[in-house]
Amino acid sequence: MQPSLLQQKFDRLRTLLTEMGSVVVAYSGGIDSTFVLKVAHDQLHEKAVGITAISSTFPALELEAAERVAQEIGARHETVETDQLAIDDFVRNDASRCFHCKADLYHLLGDMRQSRAAAYVVDGTNLDDLGDDRPGIKAAREWGVRSPLVEAELSKADIRILAKDLGLSNWDKPAAACLSSRIPRGNMITLEKLHRVEKAEAVLHREGFRHFRVRDHGEIARIELTRDELPRLMESDRCAEISTKLKALGFKFVTVDLEGYRPGGVTLS
Repeated sequence: MQPSLLQQKFDRLRTLLTEMGSVVVAYSGGIDSTFVLKVAHDQLHEKAVGITAISSTFPALELEAAERVAQEIGARHETVETDQLAIDDFVRNDASRCFHCKADLYHLLGDMRQSRAAAYVVDGTNLDDLGDDRPGIKAAREWGVRSPLVEAELSKADIRILAKDLGLSNWDKPAAACLSSRIPRGNMITLEKLHRVEKAEAVLHREGFRHFRVRDHGEIARIELTRDELPRLMESDRCAEISTKLKALGFKFVTVDLEGYRPGGVTLS
């Protein structure tokens, strides 16, 4: 029987990674990079290592989840510290912010690749990402990073199906983005703002919400949730408790965006 198109793509991914021989995976713990790490580990074993960059823009909750999933896979996993706040072009928070963040990451991973004698740095960019404005992809290409999911023509939907079949516990994990994306474009990124957003989103996480963002507009915290989760947020006791906790972080007003959660959010100040 002819294998399905999805199986053909999966086989192509496994072949690509096998042919690479050894890889460093830019591993954030999101489903895309997790899937790459899982397949790379299955094909290359100790010649595949996932590396997670730790910085003030990366939530502690995401790091804990990334470490847990890497352990479940049995893959080699390392962390390395970096500091985007030392990059003036990043702190300025203009349209090129993501480029400077990713350039810093890939420079770092390129050095680690050489020290480990790995053949390639690979990331979790998938086919759907190519339709978005992604300065980070430009940075990846400039630093010679390969995107095996793109090369195998795998979409986000494909990846979730295959990840579930492989038993990955985070196969349905919502998309994540670094904390700096919560600060409107043109507003300077500071450590204080990043910490405040991280603490605000931890409040929503503890309440069991899954798809959310807390955007920092100075005195205003703007909560984005998927529309199916809005009714639970608006329950009077829960709403009042969340508002109180966010105001304790220094926000004067707590608002809910009626358009709901949307990846990327707005870029207006």
